[in-house]
Amino acid sequence: MPMSYQLKTEKLACQRGENVLFTDFSCVWNSGDFVQIEGHNGIGKTSLLRILVGLAQQREGEVYWNGSPIQAQRETFQYDLLYLGHHSGIKPELTAWENLKFYQQMSACEQGEETLYQVLETVGLVGREDIPAAQLSAGQQRRIALARLWLSTAPLWILDEPFTAIDKHGVQVLTGLFEQQVRQGGIVIFTSHQDVPSQLLKKVRLENYKILD
Repeated sequence: MPMSYQLKTEKLACQRGENVLFTDFSCVWNSGDFVQIEGHNGIGKTSLLRILVGLAQQREGEVYWNGSPIQAQRETFQYDLLYLGHHSGIKPELTAWENLKFYQQMSACEQGEETLYQVLETVGLVGREDIPAAQLSAGQQRRIALARLWLSTAPLWILDEPFTAIDKHGVQVLTGLFEQQVRQGGIVIFTSHQDVPSQLLKKVRLENYKILD
């Protein structure tokens, strides 16, 4: 990652139905930032992430990537982004191996098959790599989605509850990967109800941007 990156939000407001979940959300995150979005259930954490990646429309405000609105540079922004939401985003008819090969092709990742096997071993899917994802458990399907993190060359990772159904060791492994990403100049933004063991972590509470009743 030879260049520096910046994700900026300017006076974002989010509305769900008749309710404004948060307003005036203005933040700047630069290369090396590791950020946890906190807040009680229903405050709008998932909605915020979906706005940040361009999958949901904000009520007000703007999201900028490297100084330009994300809507004005959709292709560039999507190339620089890895988003992992609540849904795994994998193809159920493809095997774990085929899903990751497909991700490599779509993301222009150039790792060889040896790296792919190592990643499958890291996430505990060796021995199941040739089984269609639809026949795997929800937890195993989640591991396929998480495996993309080890293959990604995108500078911006935005992740919704990446530690769901992950044991304590898995949390440590993922945290180490996130720290590696930001040390290399990337940006990691995520939500989680878990305590994340990292001294690099910054926290943002959405309650601080909620309209007072």
